[in-house]
Amino acid sequence: MIGQSMKAIVYSSNGDSEVLKLEERPVPDPGPGEVRVEVHVSGVNPTDWKVRAGLSGSLGDGESQVPNQDGAGRIDAVGAGVDPARIGERVWLYLSAAGRPDGGTAQEYLTIPAERAVPLADGADYDLGAALGVPALTAHRALTLAADGPDRLAPGALAGWTVLIAGGAGAVGNAAIQLARWAGATVITTVSSPEKADLAKAAGAHHIVNYRTQDVAKVILDLAPDGVDLVAEVAPAVNAELNLAVTRNNATIAFYANNGGDELRLPLRATFGRNLDWHGLSLYSVPAEPMRNGVAAVSEAVATGALRAGAEAGLPLVRFPLEQTAQAHEAVESGTVGKVLIDVRETA
Repeated sequence: MIGQSMKAIVYSSNGDSEVLKLEERPVPDPGPGEVRVEVHVSGVNPTDWKVRAGLSGSLGDGESQVPNQDGAGRIDAVGAGVDPARIGERVWLYLSAAGRPDGGTAQEYLTIPAERAVPLADGADYDLGAALGVPALTAHRALTLAADGPDRLAPGALAGWTVLIAGGAGAVGNAAIQLARWAGATVITTVSSPEKADLAKAAGAHHIVNYRTQDVAKVILDLAPDGVDLVAEVAPAVNAELNLAVTRNNATIAFYANNGGDELRLPLRATFGRNLDWHGLSLYSVPAEPMRNGVAAVSEAVATGALRAGAEAGLPLVRFPLEQTAQAHEAVESGTVGKVLIDVRETA
């Protein structure tokens, strides 16, 4: 496609959504070990607006960035060392923009290391593909951090476990509910409203607790008298006391965000005396083997229909065209419930 141009969203300075600009750029050619993807749908996550805003590092002078880590589309060219049979393959993308200024999914074509373009199962549409990435891989990592738990999820991998998922109506919470349920766990989740309870129920949670109207610790301990085995936590600073109250000895609290506060304070004796593992995680620094396990498990869950997107799966889709990427970022930043997607192509 030498000489052809494409639409791309680019920002050259950190700031609010107004820094996102629509540009015409040359269609890139894949380098060795890369594939070129015709992007159909881009997914927006909190990490995308936080990076854009400069909360997670900042651009240097003269630097620019195409935003958004997640997306889905079709491989239309491959670089040296990549099997040409992959041309035409439908794929979902992860960490597309990580360390790659031109790699974000808010553009019509991109190049990406071949392993980050994962075959999308037959029957799974591009919307689902674009909703995987950050949420599903974060959820998988959170659910496999326990020292006495599995390294990779599969049916039965969490049989006999009781898992508490904070924020079951969020994108990571939704994926964690679906993956934990697929792996055989009993799933308890917390929400803040009846509407979010309906979403958590659609995702497959066995038990749903409204933390605004119920005594959360009492309800959870009534359900799991010996304490929960694992917590997937979005608000560790806020929920520290709760997690101490409802976990068993040797439990793991896997936290992946700082909602509600930037400092986590723990009573040391109550923590080490019960061998509690407070384990932080960021997808950007997950080791290679756990990442491969996550990609494989997420793909398997999608192929078997265990991991879904859309209102019927508790994850309503909120759509914007490429030209309104700024509004899509604003929607995520303002806490819009559901998965925010960008239709990069009209045929998506």
